[in-house]
Amino acid sequence: MHQKKLGEWAATAICGNDITSSCLYVSALTIVAAGQYAWLALLFVAAILFLYRKIYGEVVGALPLNGGAYNVLLNSSTKSNAALAACLTILSYMATAVISASTAMHYLHEIFPILNANYATFFLLLLFLGLTILGITESSIVALIIFVIHLSVMLLLIIFCVIFIANNGFAILYDNFALPVRGGSIATALFFGFAAAMLGISGFESSANFVEEQKNGVFPKTLRNMWIAVSVLNPLIAFFAICIMPISVVDSKVDYFLSFMGTLTGGKWLALIISINAVTVLSGAVLTSFVGVNGLIKRMTLDRILPQFFLKENKRGSTYRILIMFFVLCVSILVVTNGKILPLAAVYTLSFLTVMAFFALGNLLLKIRRARLPRPETAPTFFVVLALFGVIVALYGNVKANPAYLVTFLQYFIPAMLLISAMLVRNDIMMIMVKTMQSITKSFRKLAVLSRKSLHKSMHNLRSQEFVFFSKGDDIATLNKVMIYISQNEITNKVKIVTILKNHMQPSEKFLSDFDTLDRAYPDMDMEYIVLEGCFNPNMVEKLSKEWNIPKNFMFISSPGERFSYRVEELGGVRLIL
Repeated sequence: MHQKKLGEWAATAICGNDITSSCLYVSALTIVAAGQYAWLALLFVAAILFLYRKIYGEVVGALPLNGGAYNVLLNSSTKSNAALAACLTILSYMATAVISASTAMHYLHEIFPILNANYATFFLLLLFLGLTILGITESSIVALIIFVIHLSVMLLLIIFCVIFIANNGFAILYDNFALPVRGGSIATALFFGFAAAMLGISGFESSANFVEEQKNGVFPKTLRNMWIAVSVLNPLIAFFAICIMPISVVDSKVDYFLSFMGTLTGGKWLALIISINAVTVLSGAVLTSFVGVNGLIKRMTLDRILPQFFLKENKRGSTYRILIMFFVLCVSILVVTNGKILPLAAVYTLSFLTVMAFFALGNLLLKIRRARLPRPETAPTFFVVLALFGVIVALYGNVKANPAYLVTFLQYFIPAMLLISAMLVRNDIMMIMVKTMQSITKSFRKLAVLSRKSLHKSMHNLRSQEFVFFSKGDDIATLNKVMIYISQNEITNKVKIVTILKNHMQPSEKFLSDFDTLDRAYPDMDMEYIVLEGCFNPNMVEKLSKEWNIPKNFMFISSPGERFSYRVEELGGVRLIL
């Protein structure tokens, strides 16, 4: 039975709840940084996001598989680069969950002042941990309802802002523009405003993380819809804000900014509606984080970047160890930042923007290394470089504005990368440990022998995993590149080179001779050449995966050309390495 695919609006709602919820805090953060020119900084961000529509369209169109930046780098670069992008994505998910939960609880605090926002944030995270462990994930129908309600409430706020301005005129706007420019010049204000405003596109990458669940042609429409929503909503709210309140007031209202705007323009009833809507849509973003990080870490574990320990499932099929680890990390970042929105936003922005930069780099690598791979659209190289430059400027601006927040970011990023780097070279680490055990004095000989046996067993289990490369009768130079990639990126000593031929055809004598030469060139690698009769297609990949008990993500092919009969995603996760 085929899984039902998501249509345009269902898919837009799932990722749109994430990106459009940013209006609840990003306008205030941008006004704090850029003052009266915040709306202009948000328009610059909309321009960068327009460029990223093409970048994502090309990459995901060529490789329509879940995983975002991790997926594109895994298929166009090295495994270590992909792991770096994945590490940043996990950190981004952590900050998303905490900033969304914290902001939601600050809005709830406006309804129930007795509520402690930090404790409430902890319990909200705990609630979604429980829900995801029970196997309850996002429903596209519920997501669509939340999305429609959220946009309707934002429209209601905009209408009341227009009515307020119609009744009171632009006196407050004139007063705000008469104030000294923050930073001393318009250029400085726009620079720091642009850096802060880039938080407003958080969630744009979400659609790429579940593209396999979308119908054909839906993905670019989700990008278009998200771009329109965020390009209209965020600059407009920022502009109306400086029309209805002094800029100095904004600094103290960051945590519940739109609720305060509702109080000014419509009264307490409108503020109540906005607060309830904020709690709902931001809670949806917390759930998105749990679901998204669970899928990413599971994919990394299947690719043997992380320990198989995380794949343990409960009776409901949930990988609860991943979810518990993510919850603990979220609580730790909540404690470190004390639930303050500004440092949380900075940590999130640094990780999220770095992921966006990696995606642009992945696009460039795809152009260079996978030029033959068919794609529905192509982003001009100049646009990709310009978008990458914009992201780098935003990264620098955030670090320049708050150097201390970089320390908070590095407190999580460095340990995570050290752990993942150790996992990538764990075979070498175990070899060093074996050598160390051998050098232990005689008094510890028994312990050393037992430890050595255990390490040898672990190393054997790692290296015994077989990998497959589907060859089209490639020459020895191509096969040598395959072996170099596998030896540098995977822990194994067993590789099957498989050629599938039709009508009892046989490989040439020259190819067999070349393979024999290659086999001798890699004495530590058990290379097996297999010729099968038939046709290379998804059914053949599925059959061989089951017959040999080799996961499809351990099977490799060269980049297919325009005449290839199938799309990459139809092969079930087979990776591109040449």
